Formats: sequence, C-alpha cells, structure tokens
Amino acid sequence: MNLVFVTALLLISIGFAGVVLNRNLMKIIISIGVIEAGVNLFLVSSAYREGGALPIFTDAGAGTATLSMALPTAQALTLTSIVIGVSITALLLSFAIVLHKHYGTLDTAEIRRLRE
Repeated sequence: MNLVFVTALLLISIGFAGVVLNRNLMKIIISIGVIEAGVNLFLVSSAYREGGALPIFTDAGAGTATLSMALPTAQALTLTSIVIGVSITALLLSFAIVLHKHYGTLDTAEIRRLRE
C-alpha cells in the first residue's frame, strides 16, 4: 500500500522537476501532465480500503458495514480532476501553438528575450 503513495510522490516530484528545470514549453506541458497523473494516483489510492466493497448501490454491499466501503468522494474528485486536466492541457497546447506562431520558438528564455 505504501508503494502506491511513494509512486505518486515520485511522479509529482518528477513532474515538478520537469516544470522547474525545462525551458521548452512542450516539455513543461508534459511535466504538468505527469504531476496530474501523480495527483490522480494519490487520490485513488487514498480511497482504497483493505477488503472494502465497491461504493455502488447494489445488494453486494448490503451485508457489509459502510465503513468497509471504498470512499466514493475521492473517485469522483479523480474523475473531475481528469476532466479539468484534459481541458488545461488543451488550453496550454493552444497557448504553445500561438507562441510558436508569433515568436517561432518554444524556448521560454528565447520568448522572453524576443518579447523585450
């Protein structure tokens, strides 16, 4: 169980390092996607319960206590996070296309230099 949390932390750390250390906008956008994947993994794994039942309304969970069910809130937040992540990625990619058309490069240092 702790391996999943370590993996989520590792994904978030790698993505953060990619955002901070890269100067190419496409690599930065990919790094933001890696951060989103780490956060989604953390949300899903935080809702896991050992031996827990699925959080759906069927007769399968009727004999189990409500405390042994997986938390549906984290799963709903993860689905919402995925939708928001896709829309943010699309927005960032459209910004990158506009910047490339205007400046002819995706290097952030070069864009700053050309802007002045």
